[in-house]
Amino acid sequence: MTARGDGAVPGGARGTNAGRQVRAVRLGTRSVAALALVSAIGVAAFGWPLLADSASGLAHSADAPWLFAALLPLLLAVVVATIADTGIGAKAVAMLGVLAAAGAALRPLGAGTAGIEPMFFLMVLSGRVLGPGFGFVLGVVSMFASALLTGGVGPWMPFQMLSMGWVGMGAGLLPGADRLRGRGELLLLAGYGAVASVLYGTVMNLQGWPYLAGMASGVSFVPGDPLSHNLARFVAYCLATSLGWDLPRAVVTVVLTLTLGRTVLRALRRATRRAAFDAPVAFREP
Repeated sequence: MTARGDGAVPGGARGTNAGRQVRAVRLGTRSVAALALVSAIGVAAFGWPLLADSASGLAHSADAPWLFAALLPLLLAVVVATIADTGIGAKAVAMLGVLAAAGAALRPLGAGTAGIEPMFFLMVLSGRVLGPGFGFVLGVVSMFASALLTGGVGPWMPFQMLSMGWVGMGAGLLPGADRLRGRGELLLLAGYGAVASVLYGTVMNLQGWPYLAGMASGVSFVPGDPLSHNLARFVAYCLATSLGWDLPRAVVTVVLTLTLGRTVLRALRRATRRAAFDAPVAFREP
């Protein structure tokens, strides 16, 4: 007997399943647990200056950012390996490679200049079509590849990878994946892309903000200070340093989604139908 997994889909099934969201990556119990664990540790890695109690040693430690920067790559590698082991096939790997290469190639076009980062809209649309598991892995791999391409390797890179993974995963979790189409879907994705673009910049600010501790500045992190004081400084820091990048990033994402989104969504859905990720393996006599 020979195994047949060539993606052939009967004509009747093709029409019936055309509107259903394709799960290119099947998330099992282990995958979901790994995602939840790395996300929880990621929240701690980003938010420890605001979450740590003023009496704790962590609030006064200058090593905490470096500890999390060393820990996150290992955790991300475990999550990606777990997902790959439990629910990603050869066809999904091929599509992941193509989209990750496209995302990595899009990022240097703006190089972060004034927030012009066109890769965000591709991450959002890909996560929407291919599901949260694929979106998370795509965000992580794309940011890793783009960092190598642009020379942006540093302690901030694992934080960027995790943040972009959240962007792709969140797009895959948006409601109406099987039913919502047309302009309503584009508006939903554009709104999500705008919010995700600003939140990406905000959480990345949390990563770099503690390095300002001890500087004579009204916006620097002060270890051990009350939450309200440090939170006020952080808001001032965001307004003073990154809002000029975050808002243009959101605008670029919205414009690209509304102008190119319909075409890109159609192309992605056509490619996933042809790949037939959900097609069962059939056996036949040679």
